[in-house]
Amino acid sequence: MNQLPAASAHSADDCHDQGPLVPMGPDEVQRISRILKALADPTRLQLLSMIKNSPGGEACVCALTAPLGLTQSTVSHHLKTLTEAGLISRDKRGPWAWYSIVPDRLDAVGFLLTSSPPQRPRSTIT
Repeated sequence: MNQLPAASAHSADDCHDQGPLVPMGPDEVQRISRILKALADPTRLQLLSMIKNSPGGEACVCALTAPLGLTQSTVSHHLKTLTEAGLISRDKRGPWAWYSIVPDRLDAVGFLLTSSPPQRPRSTIT
C-alpha cells in the first residue's frame, strides 16, 4: 500500500507569514528582458568585455572587428543591439563610432542577478 510522505516541520500557515509577493511591473520586465536578450549572445558579451577593458573605457568599432574575426557590418549590428538595450553608448567621431559602457545599466542587471530578497523573520508560533 502506498503511504503519503511524512508531514514537513512547517505548517501551511508558514507560507502566509511571507506577506504578499509583488512581481516587477510590466515596463520593468520588458526593460530587463531586452537587456538579458542582448546579453544572451556570446559575440555581444565579448564586445562588452572588450569595450569595458579598453583604454579609457571606450573602443572604436574599427578596433573591435579583427579580434573577433567578424566584418564591420556584423559587429555594427551587434553594437546596435547593445546600444538599443541601453548597455553601451555611441559617440560618432568623424567616420568612426566609439562605444562605451553605460555602468548604471550593467549594475542594474548585476543587482537583479546577484541580490537575494530580504530575509523576513520566521514565525515563532508553533
